Amino acid sequence: MPSPQTMTTRPAIVLLSGGLDSATCLAIASHEGFSPIHTLAFDYGQRHRHELSAAEKISRAMGAAEHRVVHIDLRQFGHSALTADIAIPKDRDEKQMSADIPITYVPARNTIFLSFALAFAEVRQARDIFIGVNAIDFSGYPDCRPEFIAAFERMANLATKMTVSGGRPLRIHTPLIELTKAQIIRRGTELKVDYAMTHSCYDPDPAGRACGRCDSCILRRRGFSEAGVADPTRYVD
Repeated sequence: MPSPQTMTTRPAIVLLSGGLDSATCLAIASHEGFSPIHTLAFDYGQRHRHELSAAEKISRAMGAAEHRVVHIDLRQFGHSALTADIAIPKDRDEKQMSADIPITYVPARNTIFLSFALAFAEVRQARDIFIGVNAIDFSGYPDCRPEFIAAFERMANLATKMTVSGGRPLRIHTPLIELTKAQIIRRGTELKVDYAMTHSCYDPDPAGRACGRCDSCILRRRGFSEAGVADPTRYVD
C-alpha cells in the first residue's frame, strides 16, 4: 500500500534557461501541482553567463527541489551567433525576423537539451518534462514547433527503461507553444512570476543590462507593452 506522500507525488523536470518563457513554464508546472520539480539549465558555450545566474535565482525563488547545470560545449560546432564569433542581429522588424531561420538558432539545441532532460527524468522517475518553446513570436526555430515536440515524445517513450517497462507514458509539456509573448507575460503575472529576475538578451553588457536591440529584446519589450505590464528589464538605453 503506497504511502500518502507517494500517492500525491508528481515529479517533473523543467528546462530552465533563465529567460521569461522558461520562468513562466516553471510557474505553470508548479501551479498545476507537479512536485517535486527538478530544474535543469545548460552551460553550453553560450555568449554569456547572465542567464545561468538568472536560472539559479529563479529556481530557488520558485521553490524547486533541485537545480542542475549541465556543462556541454556546443562552441565546438559553432555555426550560431550564440556559440561562435558571429554578430548578433540588431534592430530588425517583424518581417526581417520571420524571413528565415535566424543566425541565433543553435543547431539541434532543443534536441540535445531534451535528451539530457529525458535521462534526468528517468533517474528521478519523472514522467513529465516541461519546456518553454514557443512557435508564435517569429523565432523561426525548427526545434520549437509542435511537430518536433510530438516526434521527440514518441521517441522518448521508445527509448527508456522507465517507459518500456510499463506505467504512464512520458509526456513533454509545452504550455507556451501557441501563446504570444503578451499572453505569456499575462499568464506569468497571474502566477506572480518576478520577471525582474529573468534574462532574455542575446548580447548584454558586462553588467548584465539588456541591449534592447536584439530580436529577443525587441520581442520581450513588445510583449510587455502589449500585455500592459510594466517592463522591469534593465536596458542599456
